[in-house]
Amino acid sequence: MPKFIHLKTSVPGPRSLALLERRKNQIPLGIFNSSPVFVDRAEGALVYDVDGNTFIDFAGGIGTMNVGHCNPAVVEAAGAQLRKLTHSCFSVAMYESYLTLAEKLNQITPGNFPKKTMFANSGAEGVENAVKIARHFTKRPGVVAFEHAFHGRTLLTMTMTSKVKPYKFGFGPFAPEVYRLPYPYEYRCNVDQMTDSLEDFFNSHAAAENVACVVFELVVGEGGFVVAPPKYVKKLESICKKHGILLVIDEVQTGFGRTGKMFACEHYGLQPDLIVMAKSLAGGLPLSAVTGRSEVMDSPQIGGVGGTYTGNPVSCAAALAAVEFMEREQLPKRALEIGETVKEKFVQFALKHPFIGEVRGLGAMMAMEFVKDRQTKEPDKERTNEIIRKCYENGLLVLAAGTYGNVLRTLMPLVITEAQLAEGLEVIEYALQ
Repeated sequence: MPKFIHLKTSVPGPRSLALLERRKNQIPLGIFNSSPVFVDRAEGALVYDVDGNTFIDFAGGIGTMNVGHCNPAVVEAAGAQLRKLTHSCFSVAMYESYLTLAEKLNQITPGNFPKKTMFANSGAEGVENAVKIARHFTKRPGVVAFEHAFHGRTLLTMTMTSKVKPYKFGFGPFAPEVYRLPYPYEYRCNVDQMTDSLEDFFNSHAAAENVACVVFELVVGEGGFVVAPPKYVKKLESICKKHGILLVIDEVQTGFGRTGKMFACEHYGLQPDLIVMAKSLAGGLPLSAVTGRSEVMDSPQIGGVGGTYTGNPVSCAAALAAVEFMEREQLPKRALEIGETVKEKFVQFALKHPFIGEVRGLGAMMAMEFVKDRQTKEPDKERTNEIIRKCYENGLLVLAAGTYGNVLRTLMPLVITEAQLAEGLEVIEYALQ
């Protein structure tokens, strides 16, 4: 067996095993863990566990660590803010970092029109607030989401999420007035036919004049890194404009450089009415944002949006430092370079292994879909889990995705070095064998 990055013990090691026993007794079983290790510290694209093992991180806290673990600029900004003000609640007594960050997001998000921004704590809260705002502005109740979508775990966002197990099973009944369109999943459907028949949905499923918004991921995250075809996106945008439906783009996982642009919308020339951001916005601290057209964002009555912790000053300070770091270090450009390297390797793997059905992605958001047979395209979740296990046992943290749990996705910090990237890909190659 080849020896990869520094592993002092087998994985999980003795201290992680002891902590796993404590976890079993104290923490609910419903909280999933993709690897059996307990982290002690992390830096850049490396994670160190309590047993002294070093892991290359291709998971990035599920896409939150684009600027890298413990980014010095983020740590310094958050620490300085922590010593001055930890919390006052923006609704009680305001502070400048909330305003400055809002100005920054209004400036850098797609859309050549006046914009305003509000903050929340998580991607799910961001999506839920976007829907609230859209409903208030349009005076319509309907929401359209998509198959393979993941938008969160609150009642509304869980309803909007497509995957039943584990996210929805046993948690109903669900929120009303949520409708679902098939996602343009080129590997598994006829996208041209789907595009041509798109408007029929508003005759057969949901009346257009009753729909407040369409919420769409340009690259589905949890759904398996499926990239939306430009032709479909253009048609969807035109239908929304025709019927006065607000287009809400969920950039929770695609945002902040991951796809090779600051936002995935830029690949499509898209200027959404509302855009939802979270994950890598604050370099690992909890923060989400909704940015949109000023007249739409101003629609809710005073007190209609907000929350106790929304736009926490420490998170806002961290986010300003993270965004400035992304711009200064040109992380979107680095994402393109990472994506080219990963795609080249994944294509090589696919030539060797017939169980790799498709290689796909955008920028550094790359994935492989595993199947039992390339003709039938039957998903192979078991093989996917085995490959991920082989990866963490050999010093690489990586995640599964997809409605069928048969996709391996890459969300490495964009500050990863060439040597770390190469070694991580070597671990995947070994695991595939």
